[in-house]
Amino acid sequence: MEDKRNFETDVIREQTERTNFREHSVPLYLTSSFVFEDAEQARALFADEVPGNIYTRFSNPNNSELINKLCLLEGTEDGIATASGMAAMYCSMAALLKAGDHLLASRSVFGSTHQILNTLFPRFNISHTYVDLDDPSTWESKILPNTKMIFVETPSNPALDIIDLECLGELANKHKLILNVDNCFATPYLQNPAKWGAHLVTHSATKFIDGQGRVIGGAILGKKDLIKEIRFFARHTGPSMSPFNAWVLSKSLETLAVRMDRHCENANSVAKHLQNHSQLEYVKYPFLLSHPQFELAKKQMRLGGGVVTFEVKGGIERGRKFLNSLKMLSHSANLGDTRTIATHPASTTHSKLSEAERLAVGITPGLIRVSVGLENINDIIADIDHALLASQ
Repeated sequence: MEDKRNFETDVIREQTERTNFREHSVPLYLTSSFVFEDAEQARALFADEVPGNIYTRFSNPNNSELINKLCLLEGTEDGIATASGMAAMYCSMAALLKAGDHLLASRSVFGSTHQILNTLFPRFNISHTYVDLDDPSTWESKILPNTKMIFVETPSNPALDIIDLECLGELANKHKLILNVDNCFATPYLQNPAKWGAHLVTHSATKFIDGQGRVIGGAILGKKDLIKEIRFFARHTGPSMSPFNAWVLSKSLETLAVRMDRHCENANSVAKHLQNHSQLEYVKYPFLLSHPQFELAKKQMRLGGGVVTFEVKGGIERGRKFLNSLKMLSHSANLGDTRTIATHPASTTHSKLSEAERLAVGITPGLIRVSVGLENINDIIADIDHALLASQ
């Protein structure tokens, strides 16, 4: 039997070493600290000379199992778990940037990431430039002498834009920049940015990795030397994941493949059903032929993902009426759940942006983001059709 195993096997069989109790399922390690064998071991642990656990803010067997799985799935050397997805995004940038540094970012990123770049980083004299996605050639022209990092989401939230990771990987290596990719929408099952040259891969594990709307968590995965710096930053600033959340997320990963297969199948069906609907301006989904980056999506993603967006005719008021007319779909700001969720980004997740900023990243007034769940596809489509009819 070959050592190389498939995704579904790795994610289930990668586990923390069993204790003397011979448990089949990994237990929870709900402890704040760990006992040293002797004074010499304590000294060696604090000097980073030997592996082991000191304090759960630094490491814990449950957190280590989660990260070992994610590194295996993403094809990265090392990683750390964080208390939330935004803690992962912030630490992956703040740990490696200093006053006077500059980064390039895709214009279409999550609302809180915009706030980090636009509001928080300027306090520390860290600047940024947004770059449009549709012309990769423009990225190189935006690089400055003090540029240190490229940060992108693909597919982006909520516009579902696709970025050429291979192109950016080559650009980053040419200019000795750090390519940092938010892989939240795709998950390690659908896309592996490190394969295309990413140095860091970040996740909001709260979304599809958990998959059931239960816990908050994030992860930063990547090159060992970069993770070493990020680990130091996180160890002393404290955005650590709880062992319980790590345990839940590690168990959730065991069903990621089967869940994502169903999410993608349902989302693809919703997109195809709606693509010619008379009450919609447009429908966007990475694996629809009409998507502007369809060929690129097919190149770097296994399937199209679990999120569909569309613009209802009638703008913001029609969008609100549509949401209020839903009977089954949840009206929530989350995504990646077993339950199908509808969101109006302009008034929720991206409401802190100006109207001009929203339009620049494709968030039009009537844009609806649907995180397509695992319910029967006929029930999902029936509820969307009903809401479109009732909101006219």
